[in-house]
Amino acid sequence: MTMITPGLTILATLLTAALSAADAQQARSFVSGLGNDGNAPNCTRTAPCRTFQVAHDNTLTNGEITVLDAGSYGGLTITKNISIVNDGVGEAGALVSGGATGITINANAATDAVTLRGLTIKGIGFGGGTGIIFNSGLSLTLENCVIRNMTGAAPLGEGLRFIPNASSALAVSNTAVTDNVSGGIVLIPSGTGIVVNAVLERVGLYNNGFFGFALNAGHADPASRLNAGITNSVAGNNDGNAYQAFAPISGSAIANVYVTNSMAAGNLVGLAANGVALVIVGGSTIIANGTNLVTTGPGTVATWSNNYEFNNVVTNPFTAAIAPH
Repeated sequence: MTMITPGLTILATLLTAALSAADAQQARSFVSGLGNDGNAPNCTRTAPCRTFQVAHDNTLTNGEITVLDAGSYGGLTITKNISIVNDGVGEAGALVSGGATGITINANAATDAVTLRGLTIKGIGFGGGTGIIFNSGLSLTLENCVIRNMTGAAPLGEGLRFIPNASSALAVSNTAVTDNVSGGIVLIPSGTGIVVNAVLERVGLYNNGFFGFALNAGHADPASRLNAGITNSVAGNNDGNAYQAFAPISGSAIANVYVTNSMAAGNLVGLAANGVALVIVGGSTIIANGTNLVTTGPGTVATWSNNYEFNNVVTNPFTAAIAPH
């Protein structure tokens, strides 16, 4: 007769529980407007979940959430390396109100890259809100997204608020950030000796409040380096600055914004550099703004001498010219 000791029984029970926990999460989860969160922990294609949050919580790190059809999938807090993908099944994303945030990212700064593709995040009033807040993570990539109609007094009312306290990266492509009361995309990193690089390509920044795109170095130390490259993009009809950078005169991080092959049209101000910030523009069109460019303090708006300016109400000279090379 075989004897099973209590110790082996306990070990077997723990092993079974561990395997069951591992089986409970998938590398790929699915959501559908016709889904049910009761299908968790297995949000499969044939039995999808209903909300992003439940799918996220039951997806393995480095996994992916696939959107099966159009729908509103609720607010989401991301805490891991994950992708959420809608590749053309209809409008899918989150509706935002009550001072809430559509997507909040609180991921590991050393390891977690987050990708969002094909999502629409829309404010519906009723107390305002923010589209996306990035607090921490290795990187955030937005592709083919729409963020619009956020309302409320700042820091509410912004499309994308990128505020990491460690080195990180932002990439935005084929995305529209529009009709947000406080502003479009703002970077306000904080920390010591950090490096933050942002890249915007084919981004539309339309009808926003105080800015289309803004880089603020006021919370990072002098050893930090903050850079933003913007290309093939348009900032139009914003109530404030189309593209702006700010760095305090004393004790500031380096803050550089580079704008190429892009347009600033119909804004209060096209380009703005405040404090000791640097904005360089080349191959771009600056038209029909209240003022083409503004600098305060020793801020610099420099040109690669191949831009097009026309019909701005006030036209100020560039503070420097840089030969293309």
